[in-house]
Amino acid sequence: MSILVTGGAGYIGSHTVKQLREKGYEVVVYDSIEDGHEEAVFDTTLVVGSILDEIKLDETIKKYKIEDVIHFAAYSIVGESIVCPQKYYRNNVLGTLSLLDSMIRNNIKKIVFSSTAAVYGEPERLPIVEESCKNPTNVYGKTKLMIENIMEDYHKAYGLQYVSLRYFNASGADPSGLIGEDHHPETHLIPIIFETLLGKREYLSIFGTDYNTPDGTCIRDYIHVNDLGKAHILALEALSNKLDSGIYNLGNGNGFSIHEVIQSVERVTGQKVPLREEGRRVGDPAMLIASADRAKKDLNWYPDYTKLDDIIETAWEWHRKNKWGFQRRKNK
Repeated sequence: MSILVTGGAGYIGSHTVKQLREKGYEVVVYDSIEDGHEEAVFDTTLVVGSILDEIKLDETIKKYKIEDVIHFAAYSIVGESIVCPQKYYRNNVLGTLSLLDSMIRNNIKKIVFSSTAAVYGEPERLPIVEESCKNPTNVYGKTKLMIENIMEDYHKAYGLQYVSLRYFNASGADPSGLIGEDHHPETHLIPIIFETLLGKREYLSIFGTDYNTPDGTCIRDYIHVNDLGKAHILALEALSNKLDSGIYNLGNGNGFSIHEVIQSVERVTGQKVPLREEGRRVGDPAMLIASADRAKKDLNWYPDYTKLDDIIETAWEWHRKNKWGFQRRKNK
């Protein structure tokens, strides 16, 4: 029996696949390779396909005797989701419906879903708990919340067992340096800072310095990508041990401002980051900090990377050796 990892050639997916294989699981990656990288999964079985293709999903599930699913496949660029909502609703929502229906047809009842803190929008209080008000401010967050509601309905109607993991700012890279973060375009703060240090950008833009925070810049909760991967595996194992379906936040419980992240990068790299201050972006909450107490209690999940410098050091190890990401390997 195998685990199907949709979107397993992407950033968080590939780190989860690596950990699954190191634990001895049989893994099949299902990925369109539109945003993922074939090189990130090495010799893991890879099926190239869209989650909207139910025929191919059925064929893959039958051929590889899939037993469980970890679902990462989604478009995830917040700004794009606002200007291209059709793309996001079609792929993220209809694609997940396609996957769930294929699972039901083939009697697969366990799924771990990659959700997001974007379902909360601007929080009313901190830290954010799972019961906090859900008011997503962008289409990406709306699609993830919609999928969570769909899974709850499938749980009631068809016996689907699910865990949805709402995580905050994924960051870092596997300490091996073999895989890391490689998005096109890049939208995450830490790799954008590294692109600036590596000469791929002229400067780092800071969007808003007048927030109600100690230094005026946005505060976020950064969680290492390997800690996220570990959580997905623990969630799947917990479902196999009769954990009830549910939703969990994943975060360190500590927030760091943009200026604090920049200072950490400068400590780790020994380089000065060129900056430019600009106006706020629409939809950027001032502070997002998670409470992960429920995941610690139910999943026995505790992050291994709790210091920002340690997270950034693993990311820098990847970026400085792979300036052009996986494209560098393709060109060798």
